[in-house]
Amino acid sequence: MGSRGLDLSALPEDCIENVLSLSGPRDTCRLSVISSLFRSAAESDAVWQKYLPPDYRSTIARSTDPSILTRFSSLKDLYFSLCDNAILIDDAKLSFWLDKSTGKKCYMLGARNLVIIWGDTPRYWKWTSEPECRFGEVAELIEVCWFEIRGRISASLLSPATFYSAYLVFKSATETYGFDYRPLDISMGLAGVESPTRMFMSGMQGPGPVVESDGPYPRERKDGWFEIELGEFFNKEGEEGEIEMSLLEIKGGNWKCGLIVQGIEIRPKDKTGGS
Repeated sequence: MGSRGLDLSALPEDCIENVLSLSGPRDTCRLSVISSLFRSAAESDAVWQKYLPPDYRSTIARSTDPSILTRFSSLKDLYFSLCDNAILIDDAKLSFWLDKSTGKKCYMLGARNLVIIWGDTPRYWKWTSEPECRFGEVAELIEVCWFEIRGRISASLLSPATFYSAYLVFKSATETYGFDYRPLDISMGLAGVESPTRMFMSGMQGPGPVVESDGPYPRERKDGWFEIELGEFFNKEGEEGEIEMSLLEIKGGNWKCGLIVQGIEIRPKDKTGGS
């Protein structure tokens, strides 16, 4: 008796939907080209409901434009909109979007959502606007000796069972100095139990003395800003408490100037080697 291959067209569409919902957004899009049946299943709201965070409705309801929920004809369209277009939530101090390949939640804490020591003292910092910025305001460093920036986010807001990295998102002003002479302390972890590391913010200013460091270095982003990794954290299933990120240099006593801070971005870390 001859053997026959599996006839995919004989499978019920809801069965294919279940298979696709377990494969991930990227593979669902790839598998949609197999046949018209797979293409139909790959467009199903039942599939894309699984890829959206369970709390996506309440998150969007906190945005500056809650009508996003009713703007799209399918959950697939909503999913890709949230991947490609970050939305502002919580009085426009927090930016939210989804990682396109996994559907994991991503955030950026705007500068107004950070604790910046001396941030409300015009002699040391000023609040201004910048083009290509997600938020209405950024913090520009005028001049300080005590440089300290901290941010916190509830672990419950992040996707569970996920490695996250945090990044300071910044630019350098026309005149920038004081950052290439001494390493900065950085950390990311549950509040109160962080593990600080040493780093050197090379490339933030013009030529100057180079301090050796094993830490990360700034890199330019597609949006024209720069970022530097502050650390990583594994958000366990059911994790409670707050994740704290910090960046400080308070021991050198030298004056620092010219940093423009958009915020701190928290996004899933690609454990295969990229972010």
